[in-house]
Amino acid sequence: MKREDLSDLAVFMTVAEECNFTRAAVRLGVSQSAVSHAIRRMEDSIGVKLLNRTSRRVSTTDAGEKLLAALKPGFGQITARIEELRLMGDAPRGLVRLAASKTAAKAVLWPVLSQLVRDYPEVQIELNTESRLMDLTEDRFDAGVRLREFISPDMIAVRIGPDISMAAVASPEYFRKHGVPTHPTDLDQHLCLAMRFSARASAYDWEFDKNGESIVKKVNGPFIFNDSELCIQAAREGHGICFVTEPEVLEDIQSGTLRRVLADWCQPFEGFHLCYSGRRNVSSALRLVIDRLRFEPA
Repeated sequence: MKREDLSDLAVFMTVAEECNFTRAAVRLGVSQSAVSHAIRRMEDSIGVKLLNRTSRRVSTTDAGEKLLAALKPGFGQITARIEELRLMGDAPRGLVRLAASKTAAKAVLWPVLSQLVRDYPEVQIELNTESRLMDLTEDRFDAGVRLREFISPDMIAVRIGPDISMAAVASPEYFRKHGVPTHPTDLDQHLCLAMRFSARASAYDWEFDKNGESIVKKVNGPFIFNDSELCIQAAREGHGICFVTEPEVLEDIQSGTLRRVLADWCQPFEGFHLCYSGRRNVSSALRLVIDRLRFEPA
Protein backbone atom coordinates (compact mmCIF):
# COMPACT_ATOMS: atom_id res chain seq x y z
CA MET A 1 0.00 0.00 0.00
CA LYS A 2 1.32 3.44 -0.94
CA ARG A 3 1.79 6.14 1.68
CA GLU A 4 -0.81 8.36 0.01
CA ASP A 5 -3.32 5.52 0.29
CA LEU A 6 -3.03 5.66 4.09
CA SER A 7 -3.61 9.41 3.98
CA ASP A 8 -6.69 8.95 1.79
CA LEU A 9 -8.06 6.34 4.20
CA ALA A 10 -7.71 8.80 7.07
CA VAL A 11 -9.55 11.43 5.01
CA PHE A 12 -12.33 8.95 4.23
CA MET A 13 -12.75 8.09 7.93
CA THR A 14 -12.98 11.75 8.87
CA VAL A 15 -15.58 12.53 6.20
CA ALA A 16 -17.62 9.47 7.24
CA GLU A 17 -17.53 10.54 10.90
CA GLU A 18 -18.36 14.18 10.22
CA CYS A 19 -20.93 13.45 7.44
CA ASN A 20 -19.74 16.67 5.85
CA PHE A 21 -16.80 17.61 3.59
CA THR A 22 -16.39 21.10 5.03
CA ARG A 23 -16.23 19.96 8.67
CA ALA A 24 -13.85 17.17 7.70
CA ALA A 25 -11.56 19.68 5.98
CA VAL A 26 -11.55 21.92 9.07
CA ARG A 27 -10.79 18.98 11.34
CA LEU A 28 -7.93 17.82 9.09
CA GLY A 29 -6.57 21.31 8.50
CA VAL A 30 -6.75 21.04 4.72
CA SER A 31 -8.89 22.57 1.97
CA GLN A 32 -12.28 21.15 1.04
CA SER A 33 -11.04 20.53 -2.50
CA ALA A 34 -8.18 18.42 -1.12
CA VAL A 35 -10.71 16.29 0.77
CA SER A 36 -12.86 15.89 -2.35
CA HIS A 37 -9.84 14.89 -4.46
CA ALA A 38 -8.77 12.30 -1.89
CA ILE A 39 -12.22 10.68 -1.81
CA ARG A 40 -12.49 10.69 -5.60
CA ARG A 41 -9.01 9.17 -5.87
CA MET A 42 -9.98 6.39 -3.46
CA GLU A 43 -13.22 5.60 -5.26
CA ASP A 44 -11.45 5.52 -8.64
CA SER A 45 -8.73 3.25 -7.24
CA ILE A 46 -11.12 0.81 -5.55
CA GLY A 47 -13.72 0.98 -8.30
CA VAL A 48 -16.77 1.43 -6.05
CA LYS A 49 -18.68 4.38 -4.66
CA LEU A 50 -17.94 4.91 -0.96
CA LEU A 51 -20.01 7.98 -0.14
CA ASN A 52 -23.45 9.29 -1.04
CA ARG A 53 -23.40 13.06 -1.45
CA THR A 54 -26.30 15.50 -1.20
CA SER A 55 -26.32 19.27 -0.84
CA ARG A 56 -26.85 18.94 2.93
CA ARG A 57 -25.30 15.66 4.05
CA VAL A 58 -22.76 12.98 3.23
CA SER A 59 -23.39 9.33 4.14
CA THR A 60 -21.56 6.06 3.52
CA THR A 61 -22.71 3.54 0.95
CA ASP A 62 -22.87 -0.14 1.85
CA ALA A 63 -19.31 -0.53 0.55
CA GLY A 64 -18.21 2.58 2.45
CA GLU A 65 -19.77 1.27 5.66
CA LYS A 66 -17.87 -2.01 5.32
CA LEU A 67 -14.60 -0.19 4.72
CA LEU A 68 -15.22 2.11 7.68
CA ALA A 69 -15.90 -0.87 9.97
CA ALA A 70 -12.60 -2.42 8.90
CA LEU A 71 -10.61 0.78 9.37
CA LYS A 72 -11.86 1.92 12.80
CA PRO A 73 -10.11 -0.74 14.95
CA GLY A 74 -6.75 -0.25 13.28
CA PHE A 75 -6.80 3.53 13.37
CA GLY A 76 -8.11 3.39 16.93
CA GLN A 77 -5.09 1.35 18.01
CA ILE A 78 -2.73 3.73 16.25
CA THR A 79 -4.36 6.71 17.97
CA ALA A 80 -4.09 4.97 21.34
CA ARG A 81 -0.39 4.21 20.90
CA ILE A 82 0.35 7.78 19.82
CA GLU A 83 -1.50 9.11 22.88
CA GLU A 84 0.51 6.80 25.11
CA LEU A 85 3.69 8.26 23.67
CA ARG A 86 2.39 11.76 24.29
CA LEU A 87 1.70 10.88 27.91
CA MET A 88 5.35 9.97 28.24
CA GLY A 89 6.30 13.59 27.55
CA ASP A 90 7.53 15.98 30.20
CA ALA A 91 4.42 18.18 30.32
CA PRO A 92 0.74 17.97 29.30
CA ARG A 93 -0.02 19.63 25.99
CA GLY A 94 -2.79 19.95 23.44
CA LEU A 95 -6.37 21.17 23.12
CA VAL A 96 -9.14 20.26 25.56
CA ARG A 97 -12.70 21.02 24.41
CA LEU A 98 -15.20 21.55 27.24
CA ALA A 99 -18.96 22.23 27.20
CA ALA A 100 -20.58 23.82 30.25
CA SER A 101 -23.33 26.17 31.30
CA LYS A 102 -22.32 29.77 31.87
CA THR A 103 -22.98 29.35 35.58
CA ALA A 104 -20.69 26.33 35.87
CA ALA A 105 -18.06 27.99 33.69
CA LYS A 106 -17.92 31.12 35.84
CA ALA A 107 -18.33 29.57 39.29
CA VAL A 108 -16.36 26.33 38.96
CA LEU A 109 -14.28 26.12 35.79
CA TRP A 110 -12.82 29.57 35.30
CA PRO A 111 -10.96 29.98 38.62
CA VAL A 112 -9.17 26.67 37.96
CA LEU A 113 -8.64 26.91 34.20
CA SER A 114 -7.35 30.47 34.39
CA GLN A 115 -4.45 29.30 36.56
CA LEU A 116 -4.00 26.00 34.72
CA VAL A 117 -3.08 27.60 31.39
CA ARG A 118 -0.54 29.79 33.18
CA ASP A 119 1.06 26.73 34.74
CA TYR A 120 0.96 24.74 31.48
CA PRO A 121 1.38 27.09 28.48
CA GLU A 122 1.17 24.19 26.01
CA VAL A 123 -2.37 23.33 27.10
CA GLN A 124 -5.18 25.10 25.24
CA ILE A 125 -8.77 25.17 26.52
CA GLU A 126 -11.84 25.60 24.32
CA LEU A 127 -14.82 26.47 26.52
CA ASN A 128 -18.29 26.38 24.97
CA THR A 129 -21.15 27.80 27.05
CA GLU A 130 -24.15 27.15 24.84
CA SER A 131 -27.20 26.51 27.00
CA ARG A 132 -28.42 23.34 25.31
CA LEU A 133 -27.39 19.92 26.57
CA MET A 134 -24.98 18.85 23.88
CA ASP A 135 -24.16 15.36 22.74
CA LEU A 136 -20.52 15.41 23.80
CA THR A 137 -19.46 12.62 21.45
CA GLU A 138 -21.36 13.88 18.42
CA ASP A 139 -20.16 17.45 18.93
CA ARG A 140 -16.59 16.20 19.54
CA PHE A 141 -16.13 17.61 23.04
CA ASP A 142 -13.60 15.99 25.36
CA ALA A 143 -15.79 16.55 28.41
CA GLY A 144 -18.81 18.42 29.67
CA VAL A 145 -20.06 19.84 32.96
CA ARG A 146 -23.48 18.65 34.07
CA LEU A 147 -25.58 18.15 37.16
CA ARG A 148 -25.54 14.49 38.15
CA GLU A 149 -29.09 13.78 37.00
CA PHE A 150 -28.29 14.80 33.42
CA ILE A 151 -25.29 12.46 33.01
CA SER A 152 -25.95 9.23 31.11
CA PRO A 153 -24.85 5.96 32.75
CA ASP A 154 -22.22 5.25 30.08
CA MET A 155 -20.26 8.41 30.98
CA ILE A 156 -17.57 8.72 33.65
CA ALA A 157 -18.48 11.47 36.12
CA VAL A 158 -16.06 13.32 38.38
CA ARG A 159 -17.44 15.67 40.99
CA ILE A 160 -15.99 19.18 40.65
CA GLY A 161 -18.07 21.32 43.00
CA PRO A 162 -19.83 21.52 46.39
CA ASP A 163 -23.47 20.73 47.08
CA ILE A 164 -25.95 23.20 45.63
CA SER A 165 -29.71 23.60 45.84
CA MET A 166 -32.46 24.86 43.58
CA ALA A 167 -34.07 28.23 44.22
CA ALA A 168 -37.61 29.38 43.40
CA VAL A 169 -37.48 33.14 42.92
CA ALA A 170 -39.51 36.03 41.56
CA SER A 171 -39.49 39.79 41.82
CA PRO A 172 -40.90 41.48 44.93
CA GLU A 173 -43.44 43.21 42.65
CA TYR A 174 -44.70 39.84 41.41
CA PHE A 175 -45.29 38.59 44.96
CA ARG A 176 -47.10 41.82 45.89
CA LYS A 177 -49.52 41.22 43.04
CA HIS A 178 -49.95 37.45 43.26
CA GLY A 179 -49.14 36.50 46.84
CA VAL A 180 -46.37 34.31 48.22
CA PRO A 181 -46.50 30.49 47.84
CA THR A 182 -45.76 28.66 51.09
CA HIS A 183 -46.21 25.11 49.78
CA PRO A 184 -45.31 23.58 46.38
CA THR A 185 -49.00 22.94 45.66
CA ASP A 186 -49.56 26.72 45.77
CA LEU A 187 -47.63 26.97 42.49
CA ASP A 188 -50.78 25.83 40.66
CA GLN A 189 -52.11 29.33 41.24
CA HIS A 190 -48.95 31.10 40.04
CA LEU A 191 -47.25 32.05 36.80
CA CYS A 192 -44.19 29.82 36.50
CA LEU A 193 -41.33 30.25 34.04
CA ALA A 194 -40.49 26.82 32.70
CA MET A 195 -37.27 25.45 31.23
CA ARG A 196 -36.86 22.93 28.41
CA PHE A 197 -33.29 21.64 28.07
CA SER A 198 -33.57 20.20 24.56
CA ALA A 199 -36.01 20.62 21.69
CA ARG A 200 -37.34 17.07 22.00
CA ALA A 201 -37.64 17.01 25.78
CA SER A 202 -40.61 17.95 27.94
CA ALA A 203 -40.46 21.05 30.10
CA TYR A 204 -38.48 20.40 33.28
CA ASP A 205 -40.57 19.39 36.29
CA TRP A 206 -39.90 21.21 39.55
CA GLU A 207 -38.89 18.83 42.33
CA PHE A 208 -39.32 19.59 46.02
CA ASP A 209 -38.46 17.63 49.16
CA LYS A 210 -39.03 18.25 52.86
CA ASN A 211 -38.95 15.89 55.83
CA GLY A 212 -39.09 12.87 53.55
CA GLU A 213 -42.03 14.17 51.50
CA SER A 214 -41.28 14.57 47.77
CA ILE A 215 -43.42 16.60 45.40
CA VAL A 216 -42.94 16.91 41.64
CA LYS A 217 -44.75 19.81 40.02
CA LYS A 218 -45.58 20.31 36.37
CA VAL A 219 -45.76 24.08 36.08
CA ASN A 220 -47.32 26.46 33.62
CA GLY A 221 -46.78 30.08 32.72
CA PRO A 222 -46.18 32.62 29.96
CA PHE A 223 -42.71 31.43 28.90
CA ILE A 224 -40.68 28.27 28.31
CA PHE A 225 -36.94 28.91 28.02
CA ASN A 226 -33.87 26.88 27.14
CA ASP A 227 -31.58 29.52 28.59
CA SER A 228 -31.55 30.16 32.33
CA GLU A 229 -30.28 33.74 31.95
CA LEU A 230 -33.39 34.69 29.97
CA CYS A 231 -35.55 32.85 32.49
CA ILE A 232 -34.00 34.82 35.35
CA GLN A 233 -34.39 38.10 33.44
CA ALA A 234 -38.08 37.34 32.95
CA ALA A 235 -38.38 36.78 36.70
CA ARG A 236 -36.67 40.11 37.39
CA GLU A 237 -39.23 41.82 35.15
CA GLY A 238 -42.16 40.32 37.06
CA HIS A 239 -43.33 37.69 34.56
CA GLY A 240 -43.43 34.91 37.13
CA ILE A 241 -41.47 32.50 39.33
CA CYS A 242 -38.37 30.79 37.98
CA PHE A 243 -36.68 27.69 39.36
CA VAL A 244 -32.90 27.62 38.85
CA THR A 245 -29.77 26.67 40.76
CA GLU A 246 -29.03 28.92 43.72
CA PRO A 247 -25.63 30.16 42.45
CA GLU A 248 -27.34 31.66 39.38
CA VAL A 249 -29.51 34.00 41.46
CA LEU A 250 -27.53 34.43 44.68
CA GLU A 251 -26.52 38.01 43.88
CA ASP A 252 -30.12 38.91 42.96
CA ILE A 253 -31.38 37.43 46.24
CA GLN A 254 -28.76 39.29 48.26
CA SER A 255 -29.50 42.61 46.53
CA GLY A 256 -33.28 42.18 46.82
CA THR A 257 -33.88 42.17 43.07
CA LEU A 258 -35.38 38.70 43.47
CA ARG A 259 -37.07 37.15 46.47
CA ARG A 260 -36.67 33.47 47.27
CA VAL A 261 -39.58 31.28 48.34
CA LEU A 262 -40.03 27.62 49.33
CA ALA A 263 -36.39 27.47 50.43
CA ASP A 264 -37.20 24.83 53.05
CA TRP A 265 -38.47 22.59 50.23
CA CYS A 266 -35.22 22.85 48.24
CA GLN A 267 -32.74 20.40 49.73
CA PRO A 268 -29.04 20.42 48.78
CA PHE A 269 -27.78 17.86 46.28
CA GLU A 270 -24.48 16.97 44.64
CA GLY A 271 -23.31 19.87 42.50
CA PHE A 272 -21.52 19.97 39.16
CA HIS A 273 -19.69 17.00 37.67
CA LEU A 274 -17.23 16.77 34.82
CA CYS A 275 -18.27 13.91 32.55
CA TYR A 276 -16.52 12.20 29.66
CA SER A 277 -16.76 9.02 27.66
CA GLY A 278 -15.14 5.94 29.13
CA ARG A 279 -14.63 4.58 25.62
CA ARG A 280 -12.04 7.11 24.54
CA ASN A 281 -8.45 7.71 25.54
CA VAL A 282 -7.88 10.46 28.08
CA SER A 283 -5.17 12.82 26.87
CA SER A 284 -2.52 14.18 29.20
CA ALA A 285 -4.13 17.61 28.96
CA LEU A 286 -7.61 16.31 29.82
CA ARG A 287 -6.19 14.26 32.68
CA LEU A 288 -4.62 17.44 34.04
CA VAL A 289 -7.96 19.27 33.80
CA ILE A 290 -9.73 16.42 35.61
CA ASP A 291 -7.15 16.34 38.40
CA ARG A 292 -7.24 20.11 38.90
CA LEU A 293 -11.04 20.29 38.98
CA ARG A 294 -11.67 17.24 41.16
CA PHE A 295 -13.64 18.17 44.31
CA GLU A 296 -13.39 16.19 47.52
CA PRO A 297 -16.31 16.86 49.93
CA ALA A 298 -15.23 17.64 53.48
